[in-house]
Amino acid sequence: MDAFLILEDGQVFKGKSFGAKKEVICEVVFNTSMTGYLEVLTDPSYQGQGVVMTYPLIGNYGVCLEDAESVKPWHSAFIVRELSRTSSNFRSEQDLEAYLIANDIPGIQGVDTRAITKILREEGCMGGMITTNPDYDLNEILPKLKGYQVKDAVKTVTRKEKEHFPGEGLKVALLDLGTKNNIAKSLNKRGCDVTVYPAFTAAEEILGDQPDGIMLSNGPGDPKECVSIIEEIKKLYDSDVPIFAICLGHQLMALANGADTRKMRFGHRGGNHPVKDLATGRVYISSQNHGYVIKKESVPKNLAEISFINVNDKSIEGLRYKGKNVRTVQFHPEASPGPVDTAYLFDEFIEMMKGAKNA
Repeated sequence: MDAFLILEDGQVFKGKSFGAKKEVICEVVFNTSMTGYLEVLTDPSYQGQGVVMTYPLIGNYGVCLEDAESVKPWHSAFIVRELSRTSSNFRSEQDLEAYLIANDIPGIQGVDTRAITKILREEGCMGGMITTNPDYDLNEILPKLKGYQVKDAVKTVTRKEKEHFPGEGLKVALLDLGTKNNIAKSLNKRGCDVTVYPAFTAAEEILGDQPDGIMLSNGPGDPKECVSIIEEIKKLYDSDVPIFAICLGHQLMALANGADTRKMRFGHRGGNHPVKDLATGRVYISSQNHGYVIKKESVPKNLAEISFINVNDKSIEGLRYKGKNVRTVQFHPEASPGPVDTAYLFDEFIEMMKGAKNA
């Protein structure tokens, strides 16, 4: 069946439908990862978005549910150059199309993903629609696409109740802003006893459980929408409990302390983004997924120092807060998909907690 990807600038790409047969409007973004399509699909940070995979062949190793980063995929749509007709992997439990059908996610294949990516790089991420209706009316559709915004993103993806992942070591409170499974796993692997809290949990409840450290997770949407969460994060910051924050958590911590954020033209999404540690000069390859960034000029000099920058565009990739046991990064040290170059940051968090506990 023919399918059409319509962008808000009026450009239309014709391809073939796969996955669920439904019409959707979403924000169209691109991801440059060469593997890990299941981890990309199940990353809650993509809530409300249709993802263009720049790697041309997707689905060739099927779906292994053990690799999923959350309970379900969050994409609104999946856009690929070619969907593999067969999947070959001893761990595969089903093929990708069956997985998308089961989770009611439409896809389009056979479109020029390189051309789409160039458009998004030049014009910025934009609203888009996938439809199988050949009689679409651009005059009716385009105003809807131009007005599309991802709303209530964190509220949509966060868990409803606390969840405990037992360990014998330090107690970590993980605030679920749209967390990936591998964050809790990375802490568990290091012996931590992890309790995951819904995003709108009061700071008093978290601190009342007397954690040795607090993690703020990744998540979707505009960080400035998270007004009530930002207020609670400021209380966590003031508590002096060691904090490590990733992605959206990194942005919310900055907003809680008077800095500002902005939307990027096309964001950073993929497993191959270089970041530079300003303390050592060393460059790491990182996994990233974000469309917003902290404004450099907005960070008070007496508040924090920049610890990492993006090698490509010099944007902030990490902050080290002065006089506090608070470290935040924009990229994903837990990876999935992507390299594990920066996984050592979890070890530094462990040492930070131990230091605070023994002080």
